[in-house]
Amino acid sequence: MSVSGSVSALGYVVARTKDLSDWGSFGPGLLGLQRIDRSRTSLAFRMDDRKQRIIVDADGGEGISVFGWETADAAALEALAAKLESNGVKVTRGLCALADERRVRDLIVLSDPLGNRIEVFHGAEIASEPFAPGRSMSGFRTGPLGLGHVVLNVENSETIQQLLPFYRDLLGFRLTDYYSHPFEAFFLHVNPRHHSLAMIRTGKNAVHHIMMEVFSFDDMGQGYDIAQRDGRVATTMGRHTSDFITSFYTFTPSGFMVEYGWGARSIDPNSWQAYERKEGPSMWGHDRAWLPAEQQEAARKLRLDNAAKGLRRPVQVMDGNYHRMAGVCPWWDELRDRRQFG
Repeated sequence: MSVSGSVSALGYVVARTKDLSDWGSFGPGLLGLQRIDRSRTSLAFRMDDRKQRIIVDADGGEGISVFGWETADAAALEALAAKLESNGVKVTRGLCALADERRVRDLIVLSDPLGNRIEVFHGAEIASEPFAPGRSMSGFRTGPLGLGHVVLNVENSETIQQLLPFYRDLLGFRLTDYYSHPFEAFFLHVNPRHHSLAMIRTGKNAVHHIMMEVFSFDDMGQGYDIAQRDGRVATTMGRHTSDFITSFYTFTPSGFMVEYGWGARSIDPNSWQAYERKEGPSMWGHDRAWLPAEQQEAARKLRLDNAAKGLRRPVQVMDGNYHRMAGVCPWWDELRDRRQFG
């Protein structure tokens, strides 16, 4: 649950691009987003009942120019604005024209310590027509969890120590977990999604990726086939040690990646205790071609160590989205019972 004077979910992002036509095919054809034409120089995409979640501006740049974080209501937005201003953060009240453009009732504008533009809003507009995915698929897990998560590249440890207090103490994020090998990373939550924001030390300041979670395992697998066909696979399919999601990463036309996944776990924000993760980022898979060779090898060793130790995690499923199979292997049934009751 969100706390008064804090953000509650990632509501939207605004991406920059040099090639709007590439996004026009990539968004619906691979990701399954519903394309909404806005103007000659911008596109918007739906992924649920909201009028828009992803906005793309053809301004000749790349990356993400705006992170739209949601609050529960007008009172929460006002409380957050007052907290930010009392802590010396410059806050600009969003004009009605900007609110109309973002399809929200009201918003404020500010910057984080790295200069990333943040728009905090409430009252996102709901479309009257049902969501129509751009390819045959089941849809996205959003709602109170938000559109997914965002991960930021950060230059060094000092930069992380600048960002953590800002997002934690002012915007209301809470630390989920962290690790230091094969690279430094911190994961933060604002709702039952394991993380809505993460920071990884890579030697540069930029957007690393945003994550979208689909309802069906096959939606994710078929997206992987499309990404392979189109030469857009950035990270091979694998499973994370953090949120247990099975996913792959694809390059966007804007220079950052989309993690496209299924089966992420939920946490209880009220009782969760932050801890250090020693297993590395992935249980298996997720070969990262963009990592330096030394870090690729370190990440691979962690995965092989996890395999040698027999690291296993339950698959995260939603009610009605699975069929229970009968146990057909006496050895496995005995092993499961031993782990559960031993």
